[in-house]
Amino acid sequence: MTHLLHDILRQSDELRGAIDFLCGGARSPLDEAAEAVRNARHVYLTGIGSSWHAALNAGSLFHRGGFPVYIRDAADLLHFDTLPKDSVTIIISRTGRSAEVVNLLPKARKGRAQVIGVTNSGDGPLAHEAQVPLVIPVSLDHGISVNTYSTLSLAASALASGVVGSFNVSLAASLARAVSDTARALPAWQEQIANSSWLEAHSVYYFLARSTSLGSCHEARLLWEEGVKSPATALGTGSFRHGPQEIVAKNVRFGLWIDGQHMREQDLALARDLRELGACVMLIGQDLPDQGGDLVFQLPHIPPEWQFLIDIIPAQLAAEHLAWLSGVDCDSFRLCSYIVEDESGLLHKQELHDGNA
Repeated sequence: MTHLLHDILRQSDELRGAIDFLCGGARSPLDEAAEAVRNARHVYLTGIGSSWHAALNAGSLFHRGGFPVYIRDAADLLHFDTLPKDSVTIIISRTGRSAEVVNLLPKARKGRAQVIGVTNSGDGPLAHEAQVPLVIPVSLDHGISVNTYSTLSLAASALASGVVGSFNVSLAASLARAVSDTARALPAWQEQIANSSWLEAHSVYYFLARSTSLGSCHEARLLWEEGVKSPATALGTGSFRHGPQEIVAKNVRFGLWIDGQHMREQDLALARDLRELGACVMLIGQDLPDQGGDLVFQLPHIPPEWQFLIDIIPAQLAAEHLAWLSGVDCDSFRLCSYIVEDESGLLHKQELHDGNA
């Protein structure tokens, strides 16, 4: 078993633990963070890498609830934006040590912006310097972000839910049930993947989603890039229909996330048309037609706006299996550091020196 698969299979336990923690030990800082956000004139939501995808999920919950936030990539927020007074910056980072996050902290201090840190590491700079740290305990992943991604996505979205409504015991219980049901579905999903022709090494992959699942869509793209070492594309489903559909050809692979409430028939029609044009389609969602795609993952019941919490898991399993089909080691990085602590180039200076010797 790969380390990646081991991390995926323990994800349900980590998520249930994080849900319990948010309702228990983290309740006070979660409420404090929600109050700070409600009282701020401007709210920024940021992260980088997988943490950026968690921000996309949480940002959609803020906007669905009628509470607009600025969703900004941490590098752009650091180098190109000015933080106004009386603003709150919600920074998401698994270790709190990424270069952009570390350098953003003094910028926030200088601009007198309050920082809410959503992180998995209590000993990182983000947890130490945030005015309100939300530290979600988790066993760190071997390499590719799996449990850190999903628990940070959960925590940031719990904050959003607390601001626009309530992250309460009833909602938490509903999420915990969905996570448990997902754990029971994993063996069947693995069997589907093993028997599916949707996964093919060295193919072209496009991932499409809307709203809160957009973060899952981009996270799937990153799983392909980090785990399979293969390029992939992630787009909003609506944006795909405005020009990019010209790439559709026989055997191009598409992964579509179907929202639990909105634009379902339109997106299922898109899946039908893609297949008619010769493309291969994977569908992920609730209450889907079994014949709606070449590979269909039926999600257990979960509040539609929270579907992202579990709808990334089939894609994680698929990426791990595709890495095996491709003869690729998904547990090691060729170029990327586990924590990116500088912002210059890809190769260390010593490596460059050795290469030029």
